[in-house]
Amino acid sequence: MLETPLANEPWLDARGLNCPEPVMMLHKRVRELASGEHLWIWATDPSTTRDIPKFCHFLGHHLVLADEPEPGLYRYQLRKG
Repeated sequence: MLETPLANEPWLDARGLNCPEPVMMLHKRVRELASGEHLWIWATDPSTTRDIPKFCHFLGHHLVLADEPEPGLYRYQLRKG
């Protein structure tokens, strides 16, 4: 069963979007969070496996989870730095 965020946890659905859209949406969404808040992200673009970790590293966020729970579905959880 695919773990999903709780009702009160912020998340971003980037499924069906291609580079650079997932990271552009992520950048906008992260700005809305307070420091220390978590954000779940779902994506189908394989380039997110490279782009989201780099995004977190470059901007000082912590990548809590990065996996592929189903073929072609990429799931991430980050904590805003």
